[in-house]
Amino acid sequence: MALHETKDVRDADADADVFTSALSGQILPKYRMPEDHSPTEVVYELLSNELLLDGNAAQNLATFCTTWSDDGVHRLMNQCLDKNMIDKDEYPQTAEIEARCVNILADLWNAPAGGAATGCSTTGSSEAAMLGGLALKFRWRARRQALGLPADRPNLVCGPVQICWEKFARYFDVELRQIPIEADATGLRPHQLAEYVDENTIGVVAILGVTYTCDYEPVAEIAAELDRIQAEHGWDIPIHVDGASGGFVAPFLHPDVVWDFRLPRVASVNTSGHKYGLAPLGVGWIVWRTADLLPKELVFDVDYLGGDMPTFALNFSRPGGEVIAQYYLFLRLGRAGYRRVHEACVATAQYLAGEVAAMGPFTLLYDGLGGLPAVSYRLTDQAAAGFSLYDLSDRLRMRGWQVPSYPLPAARDDTVIQRVLIRHGVTRDQIALLVTDLRNAVDHLTATPPPTPATEPRSGFHH
Repeated sequence: MALHETKDVRDADADADVFTSALSGQILPKYRMPEDHSPTEVVYELLSNELLLDGNAAQNLATFCTTWSDDGVHRLMNQCLDKNMIDKDEYPQTAEIEARCVNILADLWNAPAGGAATGCSTTGSSEAAMLGGLALKFRWRARRQALGLPADRPNLVCGPVQICWEKFARYFDVELRQIPIEADATGLRPHQLAEYVDENTIGVVAILGVTYTCDYEPVAEIAAELDRIQAEHGWDIPIHVDGASGGFVAPFLHPDVVWDFRLPRVASVNTSGHKYGLAPLGVGWIVWRTADLLPKELVFDVDYLGGDMPTFALNFSRPGGEVIAQYYLFLRLGRAGYRRVHEACVATAQYLAGEVAAMGPFTLLYDGLGGLPAVSYRLTDQAAAGFSLYDLSDRLRMRGWQVPSYPLPAARDDTVIQRVLIRHGVTRDQIALLVTDLRNAVDHLTATPPPTPATEPRSGFHH
């Protein structure tokens, strides 16, 4: 019988330890692509190792964005990795699911019966807000031109808004009239509007979940004041509700708060699916109460990949997974499930508010009731405390917590606050650990105050 010698045909790198590989012995390229390939697992492990330098998302109490998703979301996202949702001819079921989500949101926000509402998904609430702003501007301009009036000085009136509205105003040549908040207020108050609106006002932005303090602006009262102004001056000024966070909270926790399409003056609403809508990062939504409120000249009919497709977006190609994940969550949770999730978050926020109030040096600004599941507070007397909230943020970062400190907007920018957001996946036990670390940080800073308390932010939070 013949004898045969075996040959080792395995990849030479297959059994090599990741950290003895050639790539591991180098500083990873930063300016020029390497000449040759490297094994998948080596590159994966090295990048995973580098990403450990990022903050822990579970301890990021600054962000409104979803940081926890169940396995169903992960599997569907992976299944949709190669789907370009803009190609509705090739991926018609993804388009159908997007339409279902728009229908569900229109119903959630009490759009008029009969399916008259229209809307679309976006890459986030910032894009959705800009689309809403563009519709306001184009409708205002069309009205002015029809009357033979000048249409070259549009303005948009708002209170303390997120930076996306400043971007909208600058990018699309609209004057942003940002109303300073009053001494005892946390947002726009209706009686302030009369001083700021005029015949060139394209709309008023009302915030359902103010970024700084997390409570709601009084949309119904704002609408009533605009009714009064119209009766006096004849200016028919619409409202756009920026419900980036509150649009997915108020329907479940505060159904009696009238802020949505129940108010005829509310023309459009935007929201973030990836905030309290619980979807993974990358999806927002905008809905107009009726289709005629979206000017036709803003909608493009694109002959794309074999089909005629209407589109209104600042982006074009984008993945479909986040939209599919949003629909999955609508089906899996239902209204009762969203309510339970947000109620659990509110209960945890109230627990934190009680602990902060009892700690001594803080004054609560918002305790988690009536708005978003969150807590905001300030130092009662910084001079007496001997440290600033910026010092406290730095101390908490030593334990991995990202808790933002920042001044309130104009007219109250002498008040620095801290804000903690409670999201799905932020547990009572986790917040109990934060409370312990917060108390220890306060004790340390009280016993050994910094030579000069920090007065400027040492790190930025832009959520």
